[in-house]
Amino acid sequence: MYTVALEELVEKMKLVNCTPEIDISETVLTQPEVNRPALQLSGFFDYFNHDRVQIIGNVEYAYIEKMGKDHSIAMMKKLMSFKVPCIVFCRNIEVMEEFRELATENGVPIFQTEKSTSDFMAEVIRWLKVELAPRISIHGVLVDVYGEGILITGESGIGKSEAALELIKRGHRLVSDDVVEIKKVSDDTLIGSAPNITRHFIELRGIGIIDVKTLFGVESVKDTQSIDLVIRLEEWDREKEYDRMGLEDTYTEFLGNKVVCHDIPIRPGRNLAIICESAAVNFRQKKMGYNAAQELYNRVTSNLMRKQGN
Repeated sequence: MYTVALEELVEKMKLVNCTPEIDISETVLTQPEVNRPALQLSGFFDYFNHDRVQIIGNVEYAYIEKMGKDHSIAMMKKLMSFKVPCIVFCRNIEVMEEFRELATENGVPIFQTEKSTSDFMAEVIRWLKVELAPRISIHGVLVDVYGEGILITGESGIGKSEAALELIKRGHRLVSDDVVEIKKVSDDTLIGSAPNITRHFIELRGIGIIDVKTLFGVESVKDTQSIDLVIRLEEWDREKEYDRMGLEDTYTEFLGNKVVCHDIPIRPGRNLAIICESAAVNFRQKKMGYNAAQELYNRVTSNLMRKQGN
């Protein structure tokens, strides 16, 4: 199970700490969802998602004021007894002193934000889904080519880093070399990034380590990128049949998500950078509804039918 430190959430969302006396350094978040404890404030605690961030908005606070201080304190005390990770009051709602005292007694931190409840919830959920997403690390190179995330894989020494370097020189952006961390943020989307220790570096055999950001500028690198297409490099095999039409896409799978994959045979003289650029542009065309292979097939079929008709 992956976790996110509560301190990271506080820093990311710029939350105001209303209970600074509580130590949050060991508190972690394990759920990407949040909870608005409206039912809990009314006394219904069945199926209470106590391991989520608890959010108090205008509706919840209006209910607190309507039910009176004694009832609200009793419900808040029971809510905090579940050891929720934290409570966030949106729209800079004033936190009652009694709530602060309860929080201190139970070790439950309270925060404030000026954001509206819906905006804050959406932002927190989006961020937590990425941070808590299932992930794997694979050997490869990830490059942003014309806005498409191209993951280049293959055996060590086959030329992945050299292809990435040529793409960078042609104006594209490096995301990661050698090791790519892949996160599954949804059933349709995989996000790739570099480990912190190797970010912006490329290893070139015979030369060593180069810093892409320093050599080519900040516009030549990118921290994260969706993985849209996989190019798998392999040594040329005369006995193997390679796809020369591309009528049907082939796929590879990461974390249960399928990604279009091309097997590219390597021989001396092949320009891998141009091949990667062409693959990216062709992939974009297909997403926009145009398939060059299908168009050629239709032309050939139409031509044969005309000849048979004559």
